[in-house]
Amino acid sequence: MKKIINSPETFVDEFIEGILLAHPDLVKTPGEDRRVLVRADAPVSGKVGIVTGGGSGHLPLFKGYVGEGLCSGVAIGNVFSSPSSEQVFETTKAVDGGAGVLYLYGNYGGDVLNFDLAADLAELEDIETATVLGTDDVASQPRERRADRRGVAGILFAYKCAGAAAERGDSLAEVAAIAQAAVDNTGTMGIGLSPTILPTAGKATFELPDGEMEIGIGIHGEPGIHRGRLETADEIADRLTRPIFEDLGLSSGDRVAVLVNGLGATPLEELYVLYRRVSQLAGEAGVQIEKSYVGQYATSLEMAGASISVLRLDDDRLALLNARAESPFFREG
Repeated sequence: MKKIINSPETFVDEFIEGILLAHPDLVKTPGEDRRVLVRADAPVSGKVGIVTGGGSGHLPLFKGYVGEGLCSGVAIGNVFSSPSSEQVFETTKAVDGGAGVLYLYGNYGGDVLNFDLAADLAELEDIETATVLGTDDVASQPRERRADRRGVAGILFAYKCAGAAAERGDSLAEVAAIAQAAVDNTGTMGIGLSPTILPTAGKATFELPDGEMEIGIGIHGEPGIHRGRLETADEIADRLTRPIFEDLGLSSGDRVAVLVNGLGATPLEELYVLYRRVSQLAGEAGVQIEKSYVGQYATSLEMAGASISVLRLDDDRLALLNARAESPFFREG
């Protein structure tokens, strides 16, 4: 294992300290626990707060999207581990501006348990909460079990839409409905080319022979739906994009946003090769891409691979995507 760290035990706290030192104008920690980060101006009075959270190892996912027009705060767990209910609750209190707090995070068992416990604690403090789960991983469950799907890179669209809605002053119910609509209209598929290595374990999370790929793999190395020889970029893009289009029921005249995301070790040039083919497929289907993102948005430490996310757009969702936002890892407008 070759990693630029001091020790596996201090890795998470030290990179969080680095974020705080590098971006004091954008994020802060409200108390002694540095596993709780909030936007620098939190709480924002009279506006809905948005709390996310999850395990470390996925930057910029979760902690990278705290800021104006995005999430208000994040509870941070160890690598690939859930934050505690107490950390979620502390984040909730730190971002509560009196208009309620939306919990918006990926559909993973430990996260669901601890966010639900935090919601119970918030209720005792008269803080109203609502929950929306990211469930965009098309490969993880069939359409009829969409609510059981994993949440992966496509949650960025929900962050952006919900954050912009909260910024303009929408109510908690309205912000939650906008986040849910973004989730319901998003699909993601991923491919893995090599495993990630957990700092504390010092070994790969899964095995993938040289010259092979795994379609549908999760961001923690969860099994996919197809393993076989490495194909061309166009063939990979087809395998990822066509099931998303089918799942969303896209047809000629539909408008979308597309996110081509790297999982940590894939060069940006290769992501643009994938985007090129996604754009061709959209054109062949008569689907108009009105917003595009290409880069590292939800990683898995040094895993080689990529994912493609598609959001069906309407006028309001497009306006929300285009609204101003600023965090340490994301800017718009």
